[in-house]
Amino acid sequence: MDAAVESGQPLLVVVLAELSPLPLSVLLGYDQIDSPEEEAAFAAPAALAASLGVAVERLRVRSPRPVTALLELVAEREPGLLVFGPDPALLRRRVYRKAVRTLRERGTCLVWTPDV
Repeated sequence: MDAAVESGQPLLVVVLAELSPLPLSVLLGYDQIDSPEEEAAFAAPAALAASLGVAVERLRVRSPRPVTALLELVAEREPGLLVFGPDPALLRRRVYRKAVRTLRERGTCLVWTPDV
Protein backbone atom coordinates (compact mmCIF):
# COMPACT_ATOMS: atom_id res chain seq x y z
CA MET A 1 0.00 0.00 0.00
CA ASP A 2 2.91 2.35 0.73
CA ALA A 3 4.09 1.99 -2.86
CA ALA A 4 0.65 3.06 -4.15
CA VAL A 5 0.57 6.06 -1.79
CA GLU A 6 4.10 7.19 -2.66
CA SER A 7 3.72 6.73 -6.42
CA GLY A 8 0.15 8.01 -6.68
CA GLN A 9 -0.91 4.83 -8.48
CA PRO A 10 -4.22 3.04 -7.91
CA LEU A 11 -4.33 0.06 -5.56
CA LEU A 12 -6.03 -3.17 -6.49
CA VAL A 13 -6.88 -5.36 -3.48
CA VAL A 14 -7.50 -8.92 -4.63
CA VAL A 15 -8.66 -11.84 -2.55
CA LEU A 16 -7.99 -15.17 -4.23
CA ALA A 17 -9.86 -18.29 -3.30
CA GLU A 18 -9.79 -21.75 -4.73
CA LEU A 19 -13.22 -22.66 -6.02
CA SER A 20 -13.88 -26.35 -5.72
CA PRO A 21 -15.57 -27.77 -8.80
CA LEU A 22 -19.05 -28.09 -7.33
CA PRO A 23 -21.41 -26.84 -10.05
CA LEU A 24 -24.52 -26.97 -7.87
CA SER A 25 -22.86 -24.81 -5.19
CA VAL A 26 -21.91 -22.22 -7.79
CA LEU A 27 -25.38 -22.30 -9.33
CA LEU A 28 -27.02 -21.76 -5.93
CA GLY A 29 -24.55 -19.06 -4.91
CA TYR A 30 -23.03 -20.89 -1.94
CA ASP A 31 -19.54 -20.09 -3.21
CA GLN A 32 -20.21 -16.40 -2.44
CA ILE A 33 -21.03 -16.69 1.26
CA ASP A 34 -18.44 -15.01 3.49
CA SER A 35 -18.37 -14.37 7.19
CA PRO A 36 -18.46 -10.80 8.54
CA GLU A 37 -14.87 -11.29 9.76
CA GLU A 38 -13.68 -12.20 6.25
CA GLU A 39 -15.45 -9.19 4.77
CA ALA A 40 -13.91 -6.87 7.38
CA ALA A 41 -10.43 -8.25 6.68
CA PHE A 42 -11.00 -7.73 2.96
CA ALA A 43 -12.29 -4.18 3.40
CA ALA A 44 -9.68 -2.96 5.92
CA PRO A 45 -6.70 -2.43 3.56
CA ALA A 46 -8.93 -0.79 0.96
CA ALA A 47 -10.41 1.60 3.51
CA LEU A 48 -6.98 2.55 4.85
CA ALA A 49 -5.62 3.22 1.36
CA ALA A 50 -8.70 5.23 0.42
CA SER A 51 -8.29 7.34 3.56
CA LEU A 52 -4.77 8.19 2.33
CA GLY A 53 -6.12 9.41 -1.00
CA VAL A 54 -5.37 6.33 -3.10
CA ALA A 55 -7.84 5.12 -5.71
CA VAL A 56 -8.79 1.60 -4.62
CA GLU A 57 -10.54 -1.25 -6.38
CA ARG A 58 -11.49 -4.46 -4.59
CA LEU A 59 -11.77 -7.76 -6.43
CA ARG A 60 -12.67 -11.22 -5.24
CA VAL A 61 -11.37 -13.94 -7.57
CA ARG A 62 -12.56 -17.51 -7.19
CA SER A 63 -11.15 -20.10 -9.49
CA PRO A 64 -10.22 -23.78 -9.54
CA ARG A 65 -6.72 -22.48 -10.41
CA PRO A 66 -6.21 -19.30 -8.36
CA VAL A 67 -2.57 -18.69 -9.34
CA THR A 68 -3.44 -18.96 -13.03
CA ALA A 69 -6.35 -16.56 -12.46
CA LEU A 70 -3.99 -14.13 -10.72
CA LEU A 71 -1.55 -14.32 -13.65
CA GLU A 72 -4.43 -13.54 -16.03
CA LEU A 73 -5.38 -10.55 -13.89
CA VAL A 74 -1.75 -9.34 -13.88
CA ALA A 75 -1.60 -9.66 -17.68
CA GLU A 76 -4.85 -7.70 -18.01
CA ARG A 77 -4.14 -4.89 -15.51
CA GLU A 78 -0.35 -4.62 -16.02
CA PRO A 79 0.61 -3.61 -12.47
CA GLY A 80 4.15 -2.55 -11.63
CA LEU A 81 4.18 -4.46 -8.34
CA LEU A 82 2.37 -7.55 -7.09
CA VAL A 83 2.35 -8.08 -3.33
CA PHE A 84 1.64 -11.76 -2.75
CA GLY A 85 0.80 -12.36 0.90
CA PRO A 86 -1.53 -15.29 1.47
CA ASP A 87 -2.57 -16.37 4.94
CA PRO A 88 0.13 -18.90 5.94
CA ALA A 89 -2.43 -20.85 7.97
CA LEU A 90 -4.44 -21.57 4.83
CA LEU A 91 -1.63 -22.54 2.47
CA ARG A 92 0.89 -25.35 2.82
CA ARG A 93 4.52 -24.24 2.58
CA ARG A 94 5.19 -26.32 -0.55
CA VAL A 95 2.13 -24.91 -2.32
CA TYR A 96 3.17 -21.38 -1.32
CA ARG A 97 6.70 -21.82 -2.73
CA LYS A 98 5.32 -23.23 -5.98
CA ALA A 99 2.88 -20.32 -6.33
CA VAL A 100 5.65 -17.76 -5.73
CA ARG A 101 7.93 -19.47 -8.25
CA THR A 102 5.14 -19.52 -10.86
CA LEU A 103 4.29 -15.84 -10.28
CA ARG A 104 7.94 -14.79 -10.59
CA GLU A 105 8.58 -16.87 -13.70
CA ARG A 106 5.39 -16.13 -15.60
CA GLY A 107 4.33 -12.74 -14.22
CA THR A 108 5.06 -9.50 -16.03
CA CYS A 109 5.73 -7.37 -12.95
CA LEU A 110 7.79 -7.29 -9.78
CA VAL A 111 6.61 -9.77 -7.15
CA TRP A 112 7.07 -9.02 -3.44
CA THR A 113 6.50 -11.68 -0.80
CA PRO A 114 6.73 -11.39 2.98
CA ASP A 115 9.30 -13.45 4.85
CA VAL A 116 7.58 -16.67 5.79
